Amino acid sequence: MSRADAPAASLYHRVVVWLLFLILLLPLAGTLLYSLATSWSATILPDGLTFKWYLELWGEPRFLKAFGQSLLVCFGALALSVVLILPLLFVVHYHFPKLDAVMNVLILLPFAVPPVVSAVGLLQLYGSGPLAMVGTPWILIGCYFTIALPFMYRAITNNLQAINLRDLMDAAHLLGASTWKAAFVVVLPNLRKGLMVSLFLSFSFLFGEFVFANLLVGTRYETLQVYLNNMKNSSGHFNSALVISYFFFVLVFTWAANRLNRDKA
Repeated sequence: MSRADAPAASLYHRVVVWLLFLILLLPLAGTLLYSLATSWSATILPDGLTFKWYLELWGEPRFLKAFGQSLLVCFGALALSVVLILPLLFVVHYHFPKLDAVMNVLILLPFAVPPVVSAVGLLQLYGSGPLAMVGTPWILIGCYFTIALPFMYRAITNNLQAINLRDLMDAAHLLGASTWKAAFVVVLPNLRKGLMVSLFLSFSFLFGEFVFANLLVGTRYETLQVYLNNMKNSSGHFNSALVISYFFFVLVFTWAANRLNRDKA
């Protein structure tokens, strides 16, 4: 390609990228406009704009309760994942590196079983008896923990391989640090980016999860997605406001986390 053709090729690629971006953005823009419409039926544009549906949504106690319960379950599952997966990964990569291949297979097992099949098995196992947890947030936290494991394992494993764990630990030992002190003071700060990526990815996936939440807890512990499903027969403007609020929260959360990550880099 000649130098004269380079600007034309660059412009073509930019146009294609922006067109794809607009195509992906159109459904969200339509939902946003519908959530702000007073009424919109037989005209190209809505008859008027209003914030009525957002005020109604954010003033409803049932929605606020479902929103808070979704956050509680997601953060609980992610906290449990961090507490369990970080020490496990450190031990595997530092003391038993040959087990990494086995862990790669085991960690993907939750994705090998369809969610409906897993949910039915959990209902049979925890539906009665001394471990009856169906309908409580505890079974959802445990279930979400297994879903988050593959995301966290892969992201943190890639980070551990990139920082050369054994060399870092050997250098810390030469400077007089114990194994655990080296792990907390030297290794853990270097895992921050991999840990943040895994947490954001897992949170985005868990916050929108519906199958397990609907089958395992349903209305007994209503999460945001279950609430959205239960409100499907209500006003379309109200549901559009709910969807836009969900996307806006995820967008703001991701932006804030990336900003915090960049500021600390």
